[in-house]
Amino acid sequence: MLSVMISACSGISPKPTRVPAPPERDFSIELPQKNQKFATKEQLEAIRPKETYQYRLGPGDLVTIKVWRRPELSQENILVSPDGFIAMPRVGNLNVINYTSEEVQKLLTSKLEVLYTEPEVTVQIKEFHNNKAFVLGRVAKPGVINFPGNGTLLEGLALAGGLPDQGKMTRCSIIRGNNSVIWIDLQDLLKNGNMSLNAPIRNNDVIFLPELNDEIVYVMGEVKNPGAVQLKDGMNVLKAIMLSGGLNKDANPEKVFIVRQQEVKGDVITVNLNKLIAHGDFSQNFTLLPNDIVYISATGMAKFNYTLEKLMPSLQIMSMGIGDMNLIKGNSTIINSFGK
Repeated sequence: MLSVMISACSGISPKPTRVPAPPERDFSIELPQKNQKFATKEQLEAIRPKETYQYRLGPGDLVTIKVWRRPELSQENILVSPDGFIAMPRVGNLNVINYTSEEVQKLLTSKLEVLYTEPEVTVQIKEFHNNKAFVLGRVAKPGVINFPGNGTLLEGLALAGGLPDQGKMTRCSIIRGNNSVIWIDLQDLLKNGNMSLNAPIRNNDVIFLPELNDEIVYVMGEVKNPGAVQLKDGMNVLKAIMLSGGLNKDANPEKVFIVRQQEVKGDVITVNLNKLIAHGDFSQNFTLLPNDIVYISATGMAKFNYTLEKLMPSLQIMSMGIGDMNLIKGNSTIINSFGK
């Protein structure tokens, strides 16, 4: 059985460089058009509360109650219980959940008026724990955050430590209740300064920033396993190709293309893997963005190789480049076998 094993990349011979190679660069064009539907300015305006904001008590809040000239009734740092109650001398337990400080003051005054003449009650909230949101996903410090006043999306992201990589974060969602999900275009908000997208955050909202693993790029053409590849943080052309099994026998490493969607039309850039690998030219190793297409073209010998494999199944040709034709021409045994 005759076997000829030739690699398309046999001509690549890496050479060390005297100066450090430049860092990998981004493909310097605008971000791709997004297919996902984001909330519009009008939709966000519709969910903004119309009434004046008033804080309402909830579990975990600390409250100080003072009754003028009644030190036996005054209490410091009363903790609102998980079920929403506080304990007050001569009054007992009071349910204050979702009450404002003014409403608690009126409630206590009405209770004490039965026992005292014109009691003067002051209610002060010392710690706020019922104006919170849950920030999950790709933020520096995911978890529960507490707002001192009206909460907004930008304030919530800042309280969660900010975004680790703003340039690659394209979206986030605000989950409200059991049936409301609002998707926000982070690129428009952060890069373009569209403050109309700075959505209000209400108590118990969930702010979710999906991981980059939820985004994908497409590797097509002459690789061993073409298809969709999860976009990892900092993924570049070379990583995407290797995750797809590497170049196959018919690949042309000098003609790799990145296709990036721009509204209706797209932009195409050529990457020369020979320059990247042989000369350490990392300016060719572009960082990928969500929905990029990496296309590896075939060599001019691909069709000829395919014909040989069909005519001679026993001839295992891994890949054949233009420079390898001399090898066949110089081997009379192989040439003669073609004619039989």
